[in-house]
Order: sequence, then C-alpha cells, then structure tokens
Amino acid sequence: MADVELRAVAKNFGKVAVCNGVDLRIEDGEFVTLLGPSGCGKTTTLNLIAGLEDATAGDIRIGGKRVNHLTPFERDVAMVFQNYALYPHMTVAENIGFTLRLRRMARAEIRQRVSAVAESLELGPVLERLPGQLSGGQQQRVALGRAIVREPQVFLFDEPFSNLDAGLRTKMRAEIKELHQRLRVTSIFVTHDQEEALSLSDRIAVMREGRVEQYGTPAEIYSRPVSRYVARFIGSPPLDFLPGVVATEEGAAVFRMGALATPLDPRVAATSGGLPLELGVRPEHVILGNAGTPATVRLVQPVGPSTFVTVAWDGGSLIARVPGMASLAPGDVVRISIAPQHVMLFDAATGRRLSMPE
Repeated sequence: MADVELRAVAKNFGKVAVCNGVDLRIEDGEFVTLLGPSGCGKTTTLNLIAGLEDATAGDIRIGGKRVNHLTPFERDVAMVFQNYALYPHMTVAENIGFTLRLRRMARAEIRQRVSAVAESLELGPVLERLPGQLSGGQQQRVALGRAIVREPQVFLFDEPFSNLDAGLRTKMRAEIKELHQRLRVTSIFVTHDQEEALSLSDRIAVMREGRVEQYGTPAEIYSRPVSRYVARFIGSPPLDFLPGVVATEEGAAVFRMGALATPLDPRVAATSGGLPLELGVRPEHVILGNAGTPATVRLVQPVGPSTFVTVAWDGGSLIARVPGMASLAPGDVVRISIAPQHVMLFDAATGRRLSMPE
C-alpha cells in the first residue's frame, strides 16, 4: 500500500488544458473520490495517476516515489474500467489470473490466488464460464477480481458502475466499501454520481475545469461547501439559492427574501459588506409548521421515507423535505421558516461562500 500525491499536475491536449494544476494528497489506505460533471478532468487525472497519459507538467508520486517516467505496470496500480475490459474468449478464472500468468507465476500459486479471490467475490460457481455468459454484476466482480489478485499498491476505479441498473449499483457500492474496509488498499474512484461519492469515500475531491474546487470529508463537502458550484453538485435535491439582502430588524441581523426573513449570525452578517448575496439552504432545513411566512404548495413529490414539497411566496420558492408521506396538495397554504443555524450565504457575483469569522 502507498500514499498518492499530485503536485501542480497539468495535462494539455494541444491548446486545451484538461488538468490545470491539480494538487492532491491521498493518504495510505484512504478511499478518495474524484467527483464532478463530464469534462471536469476527473478521468484524465485518474489516467495520469495510472500512467495511461503523460503529464504536461507537475509531479505524480506513489509511495513517496516520483513515477512520471514509469509505465503503468511499473507503478504497481490496478485499474477497473467502466466497460469491464474482460477478454471474451477467456473463462472467468483465466481473466482473473491473466496478469499473474504475465508475471510467470507458478500455476499452483495462480490457482490458489484466483480461487481465494473468486470465493471472496462469490464467483466460485462461474469460474469456468465466459464473460458473455455472466450478468453485468458478475462481470463487474470479475473485473474487480482481476485487480485484487494482483495485490497492487493502489486501486483505480473509472466509473465502474455506470453500466449497471440502479439496484445493482447500490449493491455493488456496498460490496466495494466492504472490500476496501477489508483490504485497506489506497483507492481512487471516479464518478459523476454524488450519492456514490458520499457513501463510499473517506474524502472527496470535487473537480471543476481541471482543478480541485474543494477537498474534504463527505460531511465537510455536504455541510460546508466552499462555493455555489460545490453546493449545487452535492445533495439531492441540491441546495436552493435565493437572492436577498442583509438587514437589521428589531436589533437583529436577518436575511430578507421578499416576505421571508431568516435570522443570521451577526458575525456572518458583518462579513457581507454590501455584497450582492444569495442564501443557500437544503430541503431538510426548510421547516413547514405553524409559524413562519405563509406560502403556497406548488408541487408534492413522495419518495417513500420522505416527501419533497415545493412552496412559493412573494419573493421566491423553496423545496422542503418532510418526513413520511405528507398529506399536502398543490394550492394548500402552509407556513415556512428556515433553520437559522444551517443558513449559508454566498457572494452572488463570485459564487464563493462567506466564511464565519474566527
């Protein structure tokens, strides 16, 4: 096992900068996700770590050793691809053991290691089948088995669940997490799915235009996003943003959005400095109750354990998450308020979040 470090790593394709000064440190045994939309540079960053692409500038280190000049094989990393990349003419056992045969390992040891990995992934009954005779989930397990059997320093996952249906994706997420907890091999996972990132990761690097916009634990990324970009990308539904103004009412600082006002910590209000601002709030922090500003229900979306209710008032609209199956209908009048301790303020011009003064 080993740590992985990227220092000012850049990658240009012609005049196009795909990675633009990526700085990242992944500790030994960590599970880190590179998260972002298509085109943000996350897969290119993974390919640079793997050695499938050459960096235009910067240093890539694995286990403290600079590896820019090393081949993928010499870097001792194992990659699991989006399309599985299995050999269709080889059996499951042959696919899993292929890299061991390239190393000219003894047949008896190959059989022992393949058998052990297959048992851990519940592939024992299908070892003699061809990939075309397997389900999507089984093929994904074979690809994982081929990576695990090598016992690499680092696992690299390039959107490995994108070809699976929703139910199987959830199951495979649990299997990957259990596998990492058992093996504790440094792992880097690429996805555009924020639910995968939140559920799997020790830390998440949210990427934007070839740079790391924010790097932190799932709790930090979710609760303390540094920008509107990160806040919108994390959470389902994402944060609602409302323009408004900071005012002083009855001696207290508030953020006013038409008829709706929410109290502010005076230290946050003091940092606003007359900037054009937006308030960000997550659905679970919008309160429907007996107190607050009157609002009209526009849309009701039950999702099993909770219901998302879109409400509107003179000055804006928000989505509230209500526990259970809410007995509300479009046109109903409710009262809304916002939990003040969860209010986030953003500079409307730059998209950066206003920080709490020390």
